[in-house]
Amino acid sequence: MKVAVVGLGVLGASVARALAVAGASVTVLERSEPLAGTSGTTFAWVNSHGKNPLSYHQLNVAGMHEHAVLARSVSGQPAWYHRTGNLEWAGDEEGAERLARSVAQLRDRDYPVQWLTPGAARELVPDLRVPPGVRYVAYYPTEGYVLPPLLVARLWGEARDAGAELLCPAHVVAVTERGDGVRLALADGGEVRADAVVLAAGRWSDAVASSAGHRVPLADPDVAGSATVGFLGWTTPVAARLDRVLTTPNLNVRPDGGGRLVVQGLDLDADADPARPPTPDGEHARTLLTRLAALIDGTDGARLTSLRVGQRALPADGLPVCGFLGERHRVYALVSHSGITLGPLLGRLAAQEILREEPSDLLADFRPQRWDGVDPAELPALRPARLAGQQ
Repeated sequence: MKVAVVGLGVLGASVARALAVAGASVTVLERSEPLAGTSGTTFAWVNSHGKNPLSYHQLNVAGMHEHAVLARSVSGQPAWYHRTGNLEWAGDEEGAERLARSVAQLRDRDYPVQWLTPGAARELVPDLRVPPGVRYVAYYPTEGYVLPPLLVARLWGEARDAGAELLCPAHVVAVTERGDGVRLALADGGEVRADAVVLAAGRWSDAVASSAGHRVPLADPDVAGSATVGFLGWTTPVAARLDRVLTTPNLNVRPDGGGRLVVQGLDLDADADPARPPTPDGEHARTLLTRLAALIDGTDGARLTSLRVGQRALPADGLPVCGFLGERHRVYALVSHSGITLGPLLGRLAAQEILREEPSDLLADFRPQRWDGVDPAELPALRPARLAGQQ
């Protein structure tokens, strides 16, 4: 079976790998370069933290397990996946009550979480500065983070080993369903023919789907201060002992290899605007670095090498879109805000559904058919993540 995949981010690489390993003839079409979209501007936290409804939580837990399985398939420590846990605490009484409710819900779902004292948290992260007044820290031992370029390298490398081919640059401007398959028209006048196509184009997925007469309703990725946009900063190498994720009231932090850190201040995202890219030495950068120095010893004097506005591929109701568009089963959509956590799992399940026509129960609540008869414009606007653990 010949399958075209549009997009070479984490989702595109995942499904290309699964399809090629299963014996399909796979061609990936990438408009500019791998990781050029959301996969290149993500906090890359692997978790099922505050994911509702229950079916979405269960999907993310399965995604976490899929990462662990993929990691066990190599000898030694996988370069891309770090299951080192996550530490979180609240900044005030209201936040403490909210965190307690979240922990109680996760425990009801048998999700691993435990309470630590600040001293025990510092045993895990020796350079951690827990603010005075914090009595307990929530610890999620099965969470972790991914280094997206290394994950895509692993997935796409195995796809290539199994015969997958890449066309790049290849800008898909239209998809046409035919009796015997699909035709993908390219901006340079070329075309690709296949039996089926997977749209893993992130925030551009709806535009490609629309050319085939379908829709994948997405929240607008260009609206300043909305749920779809947020700042992410990358530091210079720092001499600090941090090997896990921190989701705190003022700052989220994770390692990024080579002593560098990724930093995120969710409250600052209210100012994020794709039309006005920030500078790595401006006001928001200085705020992030001040918060970092207050949180972790050894980070004084750090600078940001990059401060970007990430644009999330966020379906209009906040939940993933996974499945065939239309009745011909020629066009398959994969779009998710949790693409890092879900990528390897969704790639495998999508390949199973495309090649063997075996629907997955895990994806039952996330089919594009839920939009039938629904006007996305009438849905309430998605609430931006502004508090620790929400993103």
